[in-house]
Amino acid sequence: MSGFTRILSASELPADNQAREVECPGRTLCIANVSGEYSAMDNVCPHRDGPLGQGMVEYGKVVCPWHGWAFDPKTGVAEHSARARVQVFPLKIEGDDVLVDLG
Repeated sequence: MSGFTRILSASELPADNQAREVECPGRTLCIANVSGEYSAMDNVCPHRDGPLGQGMVEYGKVVCPWHGWAFDPKTGVAEHSARARVQVFPLKIEGDDVLVDLG
């Protein structure tokens, strides 16, 4: 069953060009703010299970803090290989609520 779930308030969103981890039902997400645009993606890097939400945003990509793999926050595709990717989830902000569709 799909539908949007509240994961945090708008005041808890990461600052510009930052990422953070957010616990939600059944998983941890990486919420990224890339030049004012927010995205929600799986928090686990497919390389060695690094925590993407503890990484940084560089040149519009979310960079894993463990080994530097960089992911497009809109598509989840890794910079170095289209076969390496993380799942991206629809995100919307309604008033003070940040909602994600975990599908």
